[in-house]
Amino acid sequence: MTTARTLAVALAGLDGAVVDVEADLTNSTPGFRIIGLPDKAIGEAAQRVANACANRGAELPRRRLTVNLSPASLPKHGSGFDVAIAVAAVATDLDLDHASLARTVHIGELGLDGRLRPLPGVLPAVLAARRAGVRHVVVPAACAPEAELVSGVHVHPAVCLADVLRLHGGRVEAAELAPVPLPDDTAERPGGADRLDLADVIGQPEAVEALVVAAAGGHHVLMSGPPGAGKTMLARRLPGILPPLDDDAALTAASIRSLAGIPVHDLDRRPPWEAPHHSASMGALVGGGSRIVRPGAIARASGGVLFLDEAGEFAASALDALRQPLESGSIAIHRAGAHARYPARFQLVLATNPCPCGQYGVPGGDCTCAPVAIRRYLSRLSGPLLDRIDIELSLRRVSIAHRTSVEEGVVDSAAARERVRAARERTMHRLRDTPWRRNADVPGTWLRQGPAVPPPALRRPLDAALQRGALTLRGYDRVLRVAWTLADLAGRAALEVDDIGRALFLKRGVTA
Repeated sequence: MTTARTLAVALAGLDGAVVDVEADLTNSTPGFRIIGLPDKAIGEAAQRVANACANRGAELPRRRLTVNLSPASLPKHGSGFDVAIAVAAVATDLDLDHASLARTVHIGELGLDGRLRPLPGVLPAVLAARRAGVRHVVVPAACAPEAELVSGVHVHPAVCLADVLRLHGGRVEAAELAPVPLPDDTAERPGGADRLDLADVIGQPEAVEALVVAAAGGHHVLMSGPPGAGKTMLARRLPGILPPLDDDAALTAASIRSLAGIPVHDLDRRPPWEAPHHSASMGALVGGGSRIVRPGAIARASGGVLFLDEAGEFAASALDALRQPLESGSIAIHRAGAHARYPARFQLVLATNPCPCGQYGVPGGDCTCAPVAIRRYLSRLSGPLLDRIDIELSLRRVSIAHRTSVEEGVVDSAAARERVRAARERTMHRLRDTPWRRNADVPGTWLRQGPAVPPPALRRPLDAALQRGALTLRGYDRVLRVAWTLADLAGRAALEVDDIGRALFLKRGVTA
């Protein structure tokens, strides 16, 4: 046959589309052309494919070879099309099983020696193939454990191009090549808080209890206090008391790590943990790229915790870019040549000092900051961003009395995790007839007008705070969400006045 067809996957964020890779051989001037809106990496595949085929005993014919990537209107990016282009090109001249080719997705980059190289995004590509009804996928051998996380798909690991051709009935010699290994995994494992325990926190019982409330309801937290008050220590222990991810959330988190170029070895159910440095740009936080849109820190933290330490040192534009994802739970990135959408349902934890030197308002401290410097420092956290924070904590340094005394009633992570689990079960039972599973996800209209709306007597403190301008309507809804979390932690089926009062206090210390 002079024509052949197989399948590949074009990714746009976590979404993928199966692409027909069609090859046609004609008697025109010899050449190799790839059409169908390829990017530069795919355009260079012609040389990689030619060398790889020659080195694996399947040299391409010296005729006019045209490869079309269909649908032609869909942009295609990256080197993951190499294997599909190679097998389709070889099948125009070599006797292969064309039925097997037509039902198999091929994913992988080719080296000049014909070996299949691992690449980012294998997991979401295999998921896209399964959604399209494809049940056979060829991947580089090093990526096989990642691809096998997707159930219902027969994964064919291949070391080199010869293995792929033999899979489809090609009579080529088996290669004695070692598989290309994955890059070294030097990144911190998601949710790396296995050995961090809340019992290590001394002298901050109110902050520990507020952290449990945040974990139970999925609420965002701001911690303000001088250096050494324990802000970072508390934040790093939040993932350890969150419930494990369910199947869908764990698969989504693994897919995002794959797209970010982090090797995926198994389905990790620990909530992700992201803590970018305060010099991170807006693109590093929300994601971006000119042609291939990579996930940023907020996407990698989806299902877990995004911790911004020294929040006052972040660029104001980077912090304000979080406002829309905090409301919608997703981030849409549009570029001239590409667009992508990623989930961004994370818990935001901000930690900041009261001023640049950290001594403003500290007993015994000597603040040397000018008033204008303090105002400029605190203004990095804009009003619209703070309005999206559910719990605001003011921490003080632990005194020597607390340090030397034996604390009674210390809460460890195991006990806190059990309380969080029980509270979330009550929440899910109460919301069983709705699409929501956490209090943080419930829309304000349902809280204020739905079947569980508090009676007017309970809403009076909230209405008073709204009337005098201490709360916005968004803040009103967030206080209600925290109040419901407090009720779930206490095992109550309905709100009480104390729940509203405490939720108001956790929101900027507002009182009735």
